[in-house]
Amino acid sequence: MTDDLFDPRPNRPSPTRPSTGRPAARRGPKRVSAAYLERAALHYLERFAASTASLRRVLMRKVEMSATAHGTDRTQGAEWVEALIARYQQSGLLNDRVYAEGRVASLHRRGGSTRTIRQKLAAKGVDAGLVDAALDELDGAEEGATDLRAAHAYARRRRLGPFRAGEEERAAKRDKDMATLARAGFDFDTAARVIDAADPDDIWPDGNH
Repeated sequence: MTDDLFDPRPNRPSPTRPSTGRPAARRGPKRVSAAYLERAALHYLERFAASTASLRRVLMRKVEMSATAHGTDRTQGAEWVEALIARYQQSGLLNDRVYAEGRVASLHRRGGSTRTIRQKLAAKGVDAGLVDAALDELDGAEEGATDLRAAHAYARRRRLGPFRAGEEERAAKRDKDMATLARAGFDFDTAARVIDAADPDDIWPDGNH
């Protein structure tokens, strides 16, 4: 006689549901309406700083998906989107000038070159004039040192040139560091001034950076 006879709940594997072998069904695109697009727009703006073109692109993608899946009217959807954008611009919820100033300052602090900054904001559909105006407001713009300051910040963040641990490593990685700054959008003279500086403070004659 075994102990199992006295166990009211013997250890037996519990039954499992048979697998169908099919992935869980994905929900299809939503049918757009003016109210749905407004909810989507506000949700997007709560999560991200956005240019006008970025928001338009997001909403028009939803309009297109709805038209394909549900046969909704693309023209009407586009009119809803433009009406939303006009209202948000009037209220200040969408402001490409403020967006450009914020993104330019943020990218510059992280070591973004003026070329890289222009490319990134052009991809977001921001007017080049607004980008140039924002660049003119950066520290060093009057002295033509915008890129030099950015290259210094980039080198510090990536531990390049004078920010490397020792002279031997620095000399061995000099060409690689120059190429890194070139790929980041900095010209040769700016890269050389940063990478070849004996000390980070030597980049500016007055040491003020």
